[in-house]
Amino acid sequence: MKVATKTNYFTIEQEQTARFAKALGHPVRVAILQLLDSKACCFHGDMAEELPIAKSTLSQHLNELKDAGLIQGDITPPTVKYCINKANWALAKKLMNQLLT
Repeated sequence: MKVATKTNYFTIEQEQTARFAKALGHPVRVAILQLLDSKACCFHGDMAEELPIAKSTLSQHLNELKDAGLIQGDITPPTVKYCINKANWALAKKLMNQLLT
């Protein structure tokens, strides 16, 4: 664990934990992650059919998860395919486990 300094009070781990927690702070995003974790990958259109939200709202939630690094997208017009970012997902689990134990 990195030692905090006066100029950077929070550790990298604390900042990353908070970023993941923020991304997980909405039930739609939790549902998206559960859906993606149960499949190898999923197309945007398929998710829109499985989740009770508009495609534009889904896109906003996907962007938040992508910005946090929890998912990754493969854009091949006209489709967009999303998958769990396995490395960051494992890191998120580790950091959350450390926080909650």
